[in-house]
Amino acid sequence: MGRKETESAKVIIDEMQLPLTVGEYLERMRVHKEELFPTVHLLPGAEKLIRHLHKYKVPIAVATGSDSHGFELKTSRHKELFGLFQHIVLNSEDPEVRHGKPAPDCFLVAAKRFPDNPGPERVLVFEDVPNGVEAAHAAGMPCVWVPDPQADRDSLADKATVILDSLEMFVPADFGLPSYDS
Repeated sequence: MGRKETESAKVIIDEMQLPLTVGEYLERMRVHKEELFPTVHLLPGAEKLIRHLHKYKVPIAVATGSDSHGFELKTSRHKELFGLFQHIVLNSEDPEVRHGKPAPDCFLVAAKRFPDNPGPERVLVFEDVPNGVEAAHAAGMPCVWVPDPQADRDSLADKATVILDSLEMFVPADFGLPSYDS
């Protein structure tokens, strides 16, 4: 969802009318996360893109709604790759991030932490969730959206700079970045 964990839990509980408190829901989810998150695969094209940007010294960061434990679980099979990022912003734990996605806080904080503190128009966001697209748009940052196949693409067509079926379709030169090597 991109929101802070407690915000997401409340939305799900309310929308699905679950007879659970936020604490009960989060505990149940914790158990599922422990099992599922370590099996998460990268999106097709993600590794190629990350290594390419790193090779050409393009500053990269992660801004996620995950907490540190969830992030560690999700990235446990990809430690070396995630070590290529300059910094990680965890929405739910970072004191500078007051509001989770769809608020722009996480992206603005991530941009501010780059050494050259680029303006929003110079920060390209890659997103897979609608709240992240909303956050990038609110931050004034161009956004490459790679939505779930079941997502309503039309609902955010005016907020995403480009919508791709896969990161494998991303063309760096379209955004002023170095082209992929042949």
